[in-house]
Amino acid sequence: MEIITGKNPGSVFEIFSVFLIVSCYVPLLCSASSSITQGQTLKDGETLISDGQTFELGFFSPGNSSYRYVGIWYYNLSDPAIVWVANRESPVSDKAGVFTIGSDGNLVVLDGNSTEVWSSNASSVSKNSSAVLRDSGNLVLLTNETTMPHWESFDFPTDTFLPGMRVEVNAKEGENRAFRSWKSANDPAPGDYFSGVDARAAPQLMVWNGSERRWRSGHWNKLIFIGLPEMPTQYSAGFSLTDKADQNGSYYLSYTQWNVSDKLRFRIGWDGYEEQNIWVDDLNQWATLMSQPNKSSGCELYNKCGNFGLCSASDDASCDCMQGFDRKNWGDWSDGCERRTPLKCQRNSTDAEDGEDGFVAVKCTKVPDFADLVVVTGPQISCEQSCLNNCSCTAYADVTGLGCMIWTTELVDLQQFSEGGNTLYIRVAHADLGGSKKLSVLMISLITVAVAIFVAIFIFLVWRFKAKLKVLPATSISWLRIGETPTYDDGKSKEFSTEMSGSLDPTVDGKQVNGPDLPSYSFNSVAAATDHFSLKNKLGNGGFGTVYKGILPGLGEIAVKRLSEVSCQGLEEFKNEINLIAKLQHRNLVRLLGCCIEGEEKMLLYEYMPNKSLDFFLFDPTKQALLNWRKRFMIIEGIARGLLYLHRDSRLRIIHRDLKASNILLDEDMVPKISDFGMARIFGGNQNEANTMRVVGTYGYMAPEYAMEGLFSVKSDVYSFGVLLLEIVSGRRNTSLRTSEHLSLIGYAWNLWNANTAEDLIDPSIAETCNNRSELLRCIHVGLLCVQDSADSRPTMSAVVLMLESETANLPLPREPVFTSIKRYVDTTFSTEEEEETPEVVSVNHVTITVVDGR
Repeated sequence: MEIITGKNPGSVFEIFSVFLIVSCYVPLLCSASSSITQGQTLKDGETLISDGQTFELGFFSPGNSSYRYVGIWYYNLSDPAIVWVANRESPVSDKAGVFTIGSDGNLVVLDGNSTEVWSSNASSVSKNSSAVLRDSGNLVLLTNETTMPHWESFDFPTDTFLPGMRVEVNAKEGENRAFRSWKSANDPAPGDYFSGVDARAAPQLMVWNGSERRWRSGHWNKLIFIGLPEMPTQYSAGFSLTDKADQNGSYYLSYTQWNVSDKLRFRIGWDGYEEQNIWVDDLNQWATLMSQPNKSSGCELYNKCGNFGLCSASDDASCDCMQGFDRKNWGDWSDGCERRTPLKCQRNSTDAEDGEDGFVAVKCTKVPDFADLVVVTGPQISCEQSCLNNCSCTAYADVTGLGCMIWTTELVDLQQFSEGGNTLYIRVAHADLGGSKKLSVLMISLITVAVAIFVAIFIFLVWRFKAKLKVLPATSISWLRIGETPTYDDGKSKEFSTEMSGSLDPTVDGKQVNGPDLPSYSFNSVAAATDHFSLKNKLGNGGFGTVYKGILPGLGEIAVKRLSEVSCQGLEEFKNEINLIAKLQHRNLVRLLGCCIEGEEKMLLYEYMPNKSLDFFLFDPTKQALLNWRKRFMIIEGIARGLLYLHRDSRLRIIHRDLKASNILLDEDMVPKISDFGMARIFGGNQNEANTMRVVGTYGYMAPEYAMEGLFSVKSDVYSFGVLLLEIVSGRRNTSLRTSEHLSLIGYAWNLWNANTAEDLIDPSIAETCNNRSELLRCIHVGLLCVQDSADSRPTMSAVVLMLESETANLPLPREPVFTSIKRYVDTTFSTEEEEETPEVVSVNHVTITVVDGR
């Protein structure tokens, strides 16, 4: 009261002065700096923030630890993710620590007693220096004399590799263990695991457990790491190599992300797993794009099956020895395999009858470790000949982007994929080229004698009882007449006639596949029907082989899918399709007419679809208008009825798992027929869902719970149908908007729906001619209901059919599909697949992805 009445004016003046001073400094206190200069300190509780507010530097305590460390982390995230630690081996025990620039110009961390616990230890640093935290996450030490950093944290990483960071690679220097894990989740001290690059032959990413190798990526071929067939979908192919300026054979391996605003990191965890993570704002958490070694595949662990052992990723990580090799120790696979017969050059054999060494091809492999690159000069010398000329050469491979690779040691860490990879040629002795088992001379002799005795007894019995056999009907003994060939009644079973049929009991892996539901045809008859698989009859490429048009007597026009000889995955899908589709009959399912199995040849014969597949019309600007809205709606209804039959009405409850536009065929009346059941799975009568470690399907059409967790059900097909429905309405692929702000067609459709402008989604080629807007908007509504993130929120196909066909059906409101924000990072792949009549087009939607491990 006295101050107000003016009895103490000096106090009032002092208070006003303090107010002015504080007001002047408030902006400085509220705006964090990205740098410090010599003489300034950063106390515990204070931080540096990069200019773009991407990264922050300061003191932190990991987990439940009370120790304090100076580190860098992502700014303003609920899970900030520490990407670099300065004093990881010398923590400060209390909150009295200081980060500053020392008297020698180096960055230092001091404890409460002003004792130095960490220093940047850069040489020739000016005493007039400053430190800047950049938006890349790099802390740099600068001086006024030069713009080049005297020291930077990117040169001394801890456990995290960030975009923009470079790892120096030099084949002469060998391994570069650039990153080291934390000791535990709460202790950033150096742990047991390292990650980095081994540059022998070509760079490959590595994880080490101490001095032992734990995992490797396979070599970099300038596009992908060849030991990671799934890499184009999981890494976004951002790796690159840059020559170092000093030109001493060194270069840098770096990673460039597509969108600089993404928060992305690679980290070697304290548990020994290298992970690639991306921050998803909609989920408010880090999403794992890849984890290596893959936790669901035992083959990922280094050299699981020992030297010369082959680990099969598609067969529950089973180990086996290759042709020409036998297991060393039947109790432990770590001992691997050994040669059955030494190579000729190693035996120093000059015997002309002792044949030359040869090669056995092993397809779809992660080629072994410790390769050497060989320059093949001149047309006379091939990669194979280069290996044969070197007695120490045990195998070779001709790898795209790398050239001729040879191995001169035992083959280490050899893995076989379901698809992808490279063909490896294993060198074996001539005696082991004929088969996987070597029969001894004695065994061959015994078999020959046994066969001769059997034939003699058989002839004697026929001669002995010849008189009695004459009283039997001629047809029942005609097969016993020596020298006669059996004949078949062509009128009774044309598919099993001597001209048309193949083996009377065609089998796949020992199981008979033909019968009344599925006739078998000979290779010669199918070859003749397709004019010996001529290019003029080629319809296109399927997921596992080429499709040809043919004309077969008794069937007319057919489509023949010929399994590619180089396909490693197609056999399983071939058997699956035979077992499933032959038993299905529905107007909206393609008919399987027969099969052909002879030796290595495996083919499926379908009814011919003259209008090809839906994507042939839907995504071609010159043909879109041919599909007016009435035809499109008929196609939508037909697909829905076909799925309903699979899910509910067929004698087998089937999940298709690969529903997409290219798998919808159109007959002469544009009636849709679902095709390609190679990925399908049968459910039991009371079974609602299942889990798999082998996720198959096509990115962009896969439900979130299936792509990320391997969980599939009938609702997985509902999601794919929803994507397909939106594509039919819009005339656009789901992935066509990947580089836009909408990320996918689903996100784009939702934004339009939410803004009450859903009509903008309609394909412009049909927008003016469509006279039933309510029907079209109802389809968009149904499509959004089908692509909801939660499987429980999606309708069943019976409900979908009802909603599509009933104008009075009361449709629930869809929810926002949040998972579309991360699809951009998992739906990208490369393809060399030729599309029908437009082979130059490469499309993600045509690529079937398999062996993507569910998490």
